[in-house]
Amino acid sequence: MQKRILGKGGLEVSALGFGCMGLSFGYGPAAEKRDAVNIIRAAYHKGVTFFDTAEAYGPYTNEELLGEALEPFRKEVVIATKFGFKDGKPATGLDSRPDNIRAVAEASLRRLGTDVIDLFYQHRVDPNVPIEDVAGTVKDLIKEGKVKYFGLSEASVSTIRKAHSVQPVAALQSEYSLWWREPEREVIPALEELGIGFVPFSPLGKGFLTGKINENTAFDKNDFRNIVPRFSEENRKANQALVDLLGKMAKERKATSAQIALAWLLAQKPWIVPIPGTTKIHRLEENLASAAIYLSASDLKEIGEAVSIIEVQGTRYPEQMQKMVGR
Repeated sequence: MQKRILGKGGLEVSALGFGCMGLSFGYGPAAEKRDAVNIIRAAYHKGVTFFDTAEAYGPYTNEELLGEALEPFRKEVVIATKFGFKDGKPATGLDSRPDNIRAVAEASLRRLGTDVIDLFYQHRVDPNVPIEDVAGTVKDLIKEGKVKYFGLSEASVSTIRKAHSVQPVAALQSEYSLWWREPEREVIPALEELGIGFVPFSPLGKGFLTGKINENTAFDKNDFRNIVPRFSEENRKANQALVDLLGKMAKERKATSAQIALAWLLAQKPWIVPIPGTTKIHRLEENLASAAIYLSASDLKEIGEAVSIIEVQGTRYPEQMQKMVGR
């Protein structure tokens, strides 16, 4: 697989990464450990060198799983993890105090079974802690050799600029896809100006852009999409128009909807690295094949213009979670 560079510090990763969250958190029952380890290793053997986790996924279990899965080839991969919640639990609120950042770093190193965190993100911006203090703490961790690169997630442009002035930000991780294009307004231009990479999570719209979800889909009782307004039955029905359009365009290009959605993202900027996740080998192979799909300028224009006409219904987070983004 082709490689891409995140940030001016030269962090090299595969053009597509692998988001590990869904293996143990967010989408219903956790995958069996053996199956989860197998798919992580399969991703590596198929060219993926960039793996994303967080203390909050589980909490904690996702990091342990990833550490075990990647142990045989730790030196050949880039591991990204995150800090920023009290006790690693989003429901308990934010905590980016320097002491907590340091404690999370030490705990994550142990769980991952490694001596350095390649990319350490602030999971969500904590309004009670100056971002300069957060960046300064990670800067110290980098000096100490415990972290290599600093990242932010779902941060506003002003926050990104302030953090970057203290410690260069290698990557911003935020939601970006054909059904959530808000980053194009201010965030992407700022990242380009500052030389910061972009790591879109939920590049397939939490599964919706694959065309495998419709108004009749029943989610597991523990699947967080049950509380996401965009995934209400009414909104899924309304948003089907986008999926139908994407499916039509994919068919014309002899590809799947997921592949076109990922190829579109990859074509936006050479420093964009989506991190789709899956529990199934055949979906992994389908996703990775998108890196070989070429979309011409006219393809991109046609897809972008067609999709922009359709107004997606429903917010992407419940109200309380929505308050944590774009700070």
